[in-house]
Amino acid sequence: MKYGEFMAKLRKGIPHAMLLAGEEPYYIEKAETAILGALLPDEAERTAAVQYLERDPALHELADLLATLPFLSEKAVFVLRGTELFREKKSVGEDAKKGKAKDKGLERLLAAIADMPETNYVIFESKAKADKRKKLTKAMEKVGAVLDAEPEKPWTIEPWIRGKLAEMGRSFDREAAAYFMNAVSMMKTISLSFLDRELSKLALYTDAPRFSRADLERAFSSVPEVSGFALHDAVSERNVKRAMSVLEREIGDGAYLPMIIAGLTRHVRQLWQAKRLEARGVRGKALGQPLGLNPFIAEKLGRAAQGFDEGTLKAAFLELADADYLLKTGQAGPELLEHAVIRLCGRSAEAKRRQA
Repeated sequence: MKYGEFMAKLRKGIPHAMLLAGEEPYYIEKAETAILGALLPDEAERTAAVQYLERDPALHELADLLATLPFLSEKAVFVLRGTELFREKKSVGEDAKKGKAKDKGLERLLAAIADMPETNYVIFESKAKADKRKKLTKAMEKVGAVLDAEPEKPWTIEPWIRGKLAEMGRSFDREAAAYFMNAVSMMKTISLSFLDRELSKLALYTDAPRFSRADLERAFSSVPEVSGFALHDAVSERNVKRAMSVLEREIGDGAYLPMIIAGLTRHVRQLWQAKRLEARGVRGKALGQPLGLNPFIAEKLGRAAQGFDEGTLKAAFLELADADYLLKTGQAGPELLEHAVIRLCGRSAEAKRRQA
């Protein structure tokens, strides 16, 4: 189950067996903190009751451990960080004797999980997605709770940001909300830990109940993919004066030119993809999933794509690729990038035909 559903289940009662698995460590850390806080509010008791295991014991040993009653505390909580028990098996052809012994150990572990003492709890944590076909995973789903800690995508992050802002007692104004969604859509990977940290910093710097676009620009100015957003925005609007002004400022500030090219190339590719998708009848918010963008950002990109013809986008894409190579090899300067931006912002042949 997703994080919100998992936390809702915890509020009804903490299961004795839990699996936190997936590639988003933020959700795993938050879930572990919530579980331990609910089970053991007292810090001293938590120290005595929680036993962390950094590697998997043998299955029969783990089964015995889960059945062991606490000695120095009222509860016993076992946390297996980095467990490999729920990963998809990559190898085949295991030795028959070893396989039989493992099966017996697994049966003992399954029985132990299904009949844990009232005082005992186990939390399995895995950085990989759990294999739903495994007996152990199925058992955890049946008798306990399983968190699918999947990384957020640009089109799935809205519930997280709403929850985070509600937790902080803050909100975004309209321009800030649009900027945030654009910024997230440009990140190669979405790190919730990073976003959480930057928003928490903002809350310390301003008492305003609503964050503005200027607030967010300060917060994300250190993210290379996001810092070029103003340039992409100007290109989408075909505003050559503003685009060149932003580009000159970026160059003057010492921005790494290949990084600017990489971001602009990605933007041109997305405009080109949106253009082709719209030609096939995919329009508006429906562009979100195939483009890997938040639906509202994809819709805006689709509108911008209508102002370009494919010839312009293809030529600019190839020119940016050449500029990237020539800049990295020291054979050219920023003038190639400037030329590509001017080409993009110029009136397309398609636009000229419509004007005529």
